Parts: sequence; C-alpha cells; structure tokens
Amino acid sequence: VMTTLGIIGAMQVEVDLLLKAMDRKYGKTIAGSVFYEGTLEGIPVVVVQCGVGKVNAAICAQILCDCYHVTHLVNTGIAGSLCADLDIGDLVISTDAMYHDFDCVNFGYPMGKVPGMDVISFPADKTMIDYAFAAAETVNPGHTKKGRIASGDQFVAEKALKDKIIANTQGLCTEMEGAAIAQTAYRNQVPFVILRAISDKADNSASMDYPTFERIAAHRCAEVTRNLARQLKAAE
Repeated sequence: VMTTLGIIGAMQVEVDLLLKAMDRKYGKTIAGSVFYEGTLEGIPVVVVQCGVGKVNAAICAQILCDCYHVTHLVNTGIAGSLCADLDIGDLVISTDAMYHDFDCVNFGYPMGKVPGMDVISFPADKTMIDYAFAAAETVNPGHTKKGRIASGDQFVAEKALKDKIIANTQGLCTEMEGAAIAQTAYRNQVPFVILRAISDKADNSASMDYPTFERIAAHRCAEVTRNLARQLKAAE
C-alpha cells in the first residue's frame, strides 16, 4: 500500500505553511472543512484544518480514513502544559491520548474510559513516535518530551481544573482534539501520532503574547511535520 499521510492541523497559519511547501495542491470541501491533496517531501499528503473540539476533529479524521484512505495520521497544534518542566514553545509527542472529560464513573468505568473500547488511552504508533521525536529534536533540540496527551472540550485555565486533569490522566499537556483523532485512528487501525507545541502553563501564567507564540509554534509544527514526511518517504 502506498503511504498517504493525513495531516490535521489546528492553526490556519500552520496549514498555510504546509500548503506553501506542497506540490500539486487540490482543495475539496467536505463537511465544511477544506481537504488539500498534494505531495509533501515526496509523499502523498492530505492536509486539513479541522476546527476546535473533539467532534470537529473526529469528523475530519474519519473523512481522511474513508475518502482519502490515509495510511498514517498526524495531528499538530498547541496545548497547555500540565508538567512543570514543559515551558512555552516546548514540544510534546504523544505516547497515547485520553479524554479528561469523559465520565461514566457512575456506571463503574474508570474516568476517561469510553464504554465499548478495550483501552482507556489510545496508543500512538511506535514508529511514528520515534520519527516525530527525532524530527522535533532536530527543530528544537532538548525541548521535546514524549508522554500522554489529555483532551477535552474545555479551554483549561484554572489551577483546580488543571490539577484534576493531572490526577485523572497523568497527561503532560491538555488540548481539545487529540484523543478524538486518536480514537478515530484506533478504530480504523491507522497508525497516528500527535505533536503539540506548549502555548501556556494552563494556569493563568502566559508569558509570551499569543500572536508571537502562534507564529513560532506554527513554524515548529510545520517543520516537524515536513521532517516526519521525509522519514516516512525514506522508510518506503
């Protein structure tokens, strides 16, 4: 099977950087999102900006699986840090992803567990983790961590909520799409990895103004994604 990489980006500025780097772009709107087909670093890719939140993310991931038959999925974007050692601009590569707001505890399920799923957290692909980590280390040496990503339909800014998410998930960072993409990839048996740049400490202490951060993060995410595509191409 020919490698086709599905790329779900969170930031328009980052998607624009990838589109600039792509050959033979063709855009098609499905379910309100524009899917751009082309070639990046020599491999076929489909790039989409999914919008915010778990449902938007899952819709786009399923379309990539169904309509574009992607063989690999990468989700990039930004996240709030849940770990004292992760500073603004640092990168996180997912080992796995889980929900911090999925609660069927009263039915006897652990926090985060989706009934009918055989795992609480959805494991990323080992090879893609390695590729993404190597790529991130090239782009931003010494500022990358591997670990769990916690997702929910909440922008996390209060310390109490942050502490609860850490206790329930042991996640390194929190965002609003990753676990939905991870669950979709898991159900479709498509290898995935999530890459996130840390935008804030998830505790009211943001120290870089957002436009400046977004530009840096978008460039880092786009560079890592291109590097990941190169490694997938080399492995073919």
